[in-house]
Amino acid sequence: MIKKIFTLTLVSLLLIGCGSKKKALVIEDAAVKKVVAMHYSNEPDFKTLNSRLRLHYQDDERSQSVTVSFRMQKDSAIWMSAQLLGIPLAKVLITPNRVSYYEKIGKTYFDGDYALVSKWLGTPLDFKKLQNLLIGQAIYDLREDKYVLTESTQGYQLVPSNTLELVKKLFLLDAKNYKVLAQQLAQEKENRNVTITYPKYQKVNNQNFPEEIKIVASSEGKGTQVEIAYRSVTFNESVSFPFNIPSGYDEIQIE
Repeated sequence: MIKKIFTLTLVSLLLIGCGSKKKALVIEDAAVKKVVAMHYSNEPDFKTLNSRLRLHYQDDERSQSVTVSFRMQKDSAIWMSAQLLGIPLAKVLITPNRVSYYEKIGKTYFDGDYALVSKWLGTPLDFKKLQNLLIGQAIYDLREDKYVLTESTQGYQLVPSNTLELVKKLFLLDAKNYKVLAQQLAQEKENRNVTITYPKYQKVNNQNFPEEIKIVASSEGKGTQVEIAYRSVTFNESVSFPFNIPSGYDEIQIE
């Protein structure tokens, strides 16, 4: 199950269903730039993060929850240690250049770069996208593309003006604090999509930070859902990232 959660979190950086199409209004570039600038001015400002997560995983066959110790050094490292009823299950260490993971029940591990994982998933992946997902920022850098802006009672909806992109994207930002409420990505040709929503934010050091994240992914008709609940989030404490793959574990091979 931990392996599935790990895989889904990675897959979630790539895809998504954009829902029903709305009639979009093309707003001047200045309005788009203002919304995008406000989103980045409200990005959480911290050096390190320490928290506990409650992860709930559900697919067509099973449903399970685990507790995860979660640490981050912004732009440098993401570390997770999963437990079930106090029993250690798995550890993950992700850096800008490497993805490392092992799980105790099956005694398996993976230790490789993003090229291998991207080949496995069939789409480019990087550290920044995962970090953005976990801290409530737009997965893709909104400053690097042109967008069509639609305003509604829900907030500001941004979709790329280039309709020929291989990955279809949609971002919904809160009208008050410009935080992400939802982001959708889709690879229609591959019949893969993911929707990431942020039902609730909390104040940490007077900054808006996710309290709940919900990831719903679909691939070739099969659906999976992960719910993340942050507990006891603190910024700028001293953190460590202990990680050692035990001897005797079998390496996960990516064909």
